[in-house]
Amino acid sequence: MSFLLFLSDAIIPIFIVVIIGYGLLTNCPIYDTFIHGAMRGLKTVVHILPTLIGLLLAVGILRTSGFLLWFAGLLAPVCELLSFPSELLSVAFVKLFSSSAATGLALDIFKQFGTDSFEGLSTSIMLSCTESVFYTMSIYFMSINIKKTRWTLPCALLSTLAGIIMSVILARMMLSI
Repeated sequence: MSFLLFLSDAIIPIFIVVIIGYGLLTNCPIYDTFIHGAMRGLKTVVHILPTLIGLLLAVGILRTSGFLLWFAGLLAPVCELLSFPSELLSVAFVKLFSSSAATGLALDIFKQFGTDSFEGLSTSIMLSCTESVFYTMSIYFMSINIKKTRWTLPCALLSTLAGIIMSVILARMMLSI
């Protein structure tokens, strides 16, 4: 166990030393290569920044306007038929756009129901097994200029739905044990 603790503390410095050593052995201009990579990274950040700001602003507006609570209330009868807690709808919807905003909603659920409740457990599992689909697609595809996403969105939404369904099933199983 102590070796793993040492390795977790030393992995990044070891990685840096290996990269610098490889650069010296191959006569690569290490600093110039680093600067070039940093410039390309900065250009990528500037390129995707408007999309990122738009996504975060939209999620903030949805959350503070009360739309998510209204949406959950609207679909509550359907959720009841499916044995799905309607309180999780807002987390599932926001998670498609922003993990940090979904974490904020999860904290609200933890305060209301508790972390060991069915809702709290389902939320924790859901946050762990779903992806922020629209955020990830917009950042990755914008950074490499892909316009046609083909099957990425339907497959990502299907896998997210599977993660949401399984989070409820697993939470029920864990609480019944």
